[in-house]
Amino acid sequence: MTLTTFEVRRGQLATTRLQTATDRPLADGQVRVRIAHFALTANNITYAAFGEAMNYWQFFPVPADADGTAWGCIPVWGFGDVLQSLHPGVAVGERLYGYWPMASHALLQPVRLSPGHFSDGTPHRAALHAVYNQYQRCSADPFYTPDSEAQQALLRPLFLTAWLIDDFLADNAFFGTASAGQRGVMLLSSASSKTAYATAAQLAKRQDVEVVGLTSTGNAAFCESLGIYHRVLSYDQLDALPADTPCVYVDFAGNAALRQAIHGRFARLAYSCSIGGTHVEQLGGAKDLPGPRATLFFAPAQVKKRHADWGAAEFNRRLVAAWHGFRAQLGDPAAPWLVPQWHRGASAVTAAYATVLGGRADPRLGHMLSFDTAPLTRPKPRGGPAAPGH
Repeated sequence: MTLTTFEVRRGQLATTRLQTATDRPLADGQVRVRIAHFALTANNITYAAFGEAMNYWQFFPVPADADGTAWGCIPVWGFGDVLQSLHPGVAVGERLYGYWPMASHALLQPVRLSPGHFSDGTPHRAALHAVYNQYQRCSADPFYTPDSEAQQALLRPLFLTAWLIDDFLADNAFFGTASAGQRGVMLLSSASSKTAYATAAQLAKRQDVEVVGLTSTGNAAFCESLGIYHRVLSYDQLDALPADTPCVYVDFAGNAALRQAIHGRFARLAYSCSIGGTHVEQLGGAKDLPGPRATLFFAPAQVKKRHADWGAAEFNRRLVAAWHGFRAQLGDPAAPWLVPQWHRGASAVTAAYATVLGGRADPRLGHMLSFDTAPLTRPKPRGGPAAPGH
């Protein structure tokens, strides 16, 4: 069986290659998954941009070339079917949602099985965060509906981050920006990006904040059409807000010059929250900034806190309810926020990556990729999963 993998050169993300190899035989306890389709968004570019700092390259490691050139395989979110199984608790044909390599197939070593999910116990992933190592079994996943796979792949991981950002800001009382008679202003850069507008959709439900979307001139109309930003400003319109505005900056762009401008303008900037890097070509450091230190938001830390505060069951209940509410907003037939665009085959994967990396993607389009050139015919399930603990 031939495995096809899409790789990017570390530190030079526009340099890519396709690698093919013969898949190695399964060992006892392993399963082979055919990756049916996966999403590619600015979030995945962030994984690549922060691959070293945040250990994203370690999930699906790629050996360096003989001359020492380092390559990486970008993690993506999507769906796959178990093609072969040497694990008694995982049946051939099971549909799974989770974190995959940009590849045609993946090998997993399921551990800690339950009816709803399992974790990948492959040794090199043991030290990596558990959130990314868990695979959902679609037959028992409260998020899952067959007709929403594209929405889930494109937005479910981003929505989790967005929901946690909203919760984190509220948990910290919006860092004191809201006061009697005055709403705190939440400044969201890269406002047309999926994580940003998912965050805005949650923040917009709160009475004590005003959500201001910052975006390029070309994406302003799209952001306004969503109906979740109280105001949309282009990046050259910061002076439309008074310099003494009590505000929080939620930075999805990673644009160093924009960060400097916001920190320099707003004397009452209470918190600067760094999320990602959609403006890859303009990424930069955050040293010597006026005002608060730019602080990287790490979603798993808020998950851990809320599990301790609420318990895992209540955390999941709240998250699932919020997701289904957000899905209803996305799917407005009169004006859908998201229209999936399908790319099939290795050359199409390469072209779609270049489009997303270059920031040329239409914000209303969601790129769904597959190495299969035709829609996947799923293998017929054989039996069912074993009981938890097997």
